[in-house]
Amino acid sequence: MALKSSSADGRTRSSIQIFIVVGLCCFFYILGAWQRSGFGKADNLAMEITKSTGDCNIIPNLNFETHHGGDAGSSDDSDSKPKTFQPCHSRFTDYTPCQDQKRAMTFPRENMIYRERHCPPQEEKLHCLIPAPQGYVTPFPWPKSLRTALDTGCGVASLGAYLWSRNVITMSFAPRDSHEAQVQFALERGVPAVIGVFGSVKLPYPSKAFDMAHCSRCLIPWGANDGMYLMEVDRVLRPGGYWVLSGPPINWKNNYKSWQRPKEELQEEQRKIEETAKLLCWDKKYEKGEMAIWQKRVNADSCRARQDDSRATLCKSADVDDVWYKKMEACITPYSDSGSSDELAGGALKVFPERLYAIPPRVASGSIPGVSVETYQDYNNEWKKHVNAYKKINKLIDSGRYRNIMDMNAGLGGFAAALESPKLWVMNVVPTIAEKSTLGVIYERGLIGIYHDWCEAFSTYPRTYDLIHASGVFSLYRDKCDMEDILLEMDRILRPEGAVIFRDEVDVLVKVRKMVGGMKWDTKMVDHEDGPLVPEKILVAVKQYWVGNSTSAQ
Repeated sequence: MALKSSSADGRTRSSIQIFIVVGLCCFFYILGAWQRSGFGKADNLAMEITKSTGDCNIIPNLNFETHHGGDAGSSDDSDSKPKTFQPCHSRFTDYTPCQDQKRAMTFPRENMIYRERHCPPQEEKLHCLIPAPQGYVTPFPWPKSLRTALDTGCGVASLGAYLWSRNVITMSFAPRDSHEAQVQFALERGVPAVIGVFGSVKLPYPSKAFDMAHCSRCLIPWGANDGMYLMEVDRVLRPGGYWVLSGPPINWKNNYKSWQRPKEELQEEQRKIEETAKLLCWDKKYEKGEMAIWQKRVNADSCRARQDDSRATLCKSADVDDVWYKKMEACITPYSDSGSSDELAGGALKVFPERLYAIPPRVASGSIPGVSVETYQDYNNEWKKHVNAYKKINKLIDSGRYRNIMDMNAGLGGFAAALESPKLWVMNVVPTIAEKSTLGVIYERGLIGIYHDWCEAFSTYPRTYDLIHASGVFSLYRDKCDMEDILLEMDRILRPEGAVIFRDEVDVLVKVRKMVGGMKWDTKMVDHEDGPLVPEKILVAVKQYWVGNSTSAQ
């Protein structure tokens, strides 16, 4: 009798286990089908932004075309249908216009020139929508969970991911891969990264930007070109900052066999590195195993011996932050002035997060024309108000869906500072045509960013940003390049179901809204947070989920 009871209990438990397994399989099948369908959180958001709500002055039929239809005599244009942009061919699913592999092969390999930016001329630009691949799945929301670093030849940005957990934000870059999209993988992990290379032009970052620079088996010939690459690291490294080198040629005596390289070659490579580091007044602080660490001295007074060295050629450029498409030089960037022998050149920084709203040294010293301490504080208060308004628009920021965020016209970093959260990061872009060069201030705040000209494609893969903020971008680029090109580039780098927040004059946003009407975007016009009489408005857009197919025209 006990045997029968035991057997019956076993069959019951077995049936329950089978039922649970089948149930879980069904659940995950439905979940996967739901996510692949594109009907996710952003679709709900898309529906929400087209509803009539009383929050934040969202008006269901906010229409300015009657009074803002463009130039005089063009009233018919405001009533015409928007141009419909067709999907590109599926072979362009990972297209990076300025780092296209086929075009790159036509440039010389000397100093990695072929790996640098080479943008297509206007007649070769694609005027279609870059498709997501078949089966593309939008990421699930991220779990809740020194300050700035530069990682050169970053691979999949493992260092950046590690440092992020310690509240250090890393700008990682690596060349465009011909077979492994490492930068794309890093961004899919939610780690900041761009396509870039040590070649013949300067890095698109300001001087004194990073507290640390790192290279782990990055294959950069640091000793070549009279130490030019190390001199560029020195330019972007803050006084007192560190350079970390891991891998060849460090400890070559014990590793040359495993590296399969001649020991004479490795010895000479390390000799050149040591020689250039000494010329730069870097002090070697540590060497063990395959790792060595140097520290940049704090000011010019701590490096007087360099003044008597005939090999120490100082850069003559009046603006050390003027770097866009400027040739890299084998010269040393001079220190900023300091008040005493132990004072940090360029000014000391607070510990993060206090650093975020402390007065940056470049502002305190009056280095940014038209920006005083008072105007800087007013600017920050204004952006706190703007971001609070954004948060009321269907909880765009706090939804948990947005990890990789871009500010296309970052100014002094007010948007990113007001957003600061361990759940997200912001790529602050300072346009090269901006009136003020403010990227140095952004780094002094403990944020990261890059110089860029929006008349060209950005150095990233398609579908790498969850949210794009564009404040005044189209007013800035009015008559500089086609609005269509900028919007198509935004579409390329925005993930399906990603969002865009435009802030601009109403006549500009009317044109933007009409154009994106043919790009598979849902939009909603919103009043300025100070009321409907303010001419500046907000346009919220959500990119629809869709994937490409091999029958697309281009």
